[in-house]
Amino acid sequence: MHIVCLDLEGVLIPEVWISFAERTGIPELRLTTRDIPDYDKLMRGRLRILEEKKLGLREIQEVISGMEPMEGARAFLDQLRLEFQVIILSDTFYEFGMPFMHKLGQPTLFCHRLEVASDGRIADYKLRQVDPKRRAVQALKGLNFRTVAAGDSYNDTSMLSEADAGILFRAPDNVVREFPQFPVTRSYAELGAEIRKASARFD
Repeated sequence: MHIVCLDLEGVLIPEVWISFAERTGIPELRLTTRDIPDYDKLMRGRLRILEEKKLGLREIQEVISGMEPMEGARAFLDQLRLEFQVIILSDTFYEFGMPFMHKLGQPTLFCHRLEVASDGRIADYKLRQVDPKRRAVQALKGLNFRTVAAGDSYNDTSMLSEADAGILFRAPDNVVREFPQFPVTRSYAELGAEIRKASARFD
């Protein structure tokens, strides 16, 4: 059995921080790992802005409550899980990602946690481990699974490189240019076809 590892935001759900930026009118919060490769730098900037604007987890979760998976994501995931084992590997947080899991049919999600103060302020974030997507794929390969990974951002590229096959999905032009070794897909039909093509090569 082959395992498919998918990023969450940008692949199955809209970017939470972009949606929150649009709701609050804070353009700096639109920056994601599509723009800034250094995840810690990105998160420290986000936490600084939240502190300055007196915004906390409650306000972000209010935005999340009105969000839905990307059009076609549930059907794509349902079909994929009939053919493969699927794990969602994300640099989001359980506090952000779990509300979407029911809408996506309860797939397995590996991500991070937030440290939230008693007043709802986001005090810090805790990574599950350093470079967690790559290391998760590495661990699966250590169990003798063949792996296919798909993502859209800088922080997905180490996962794509570690997997037996890596695929970009709706990645921005800057990521596509810098990582020409990965096939580029723009629709769920294209992504599914590329995953199946990679799996067939393993067999």
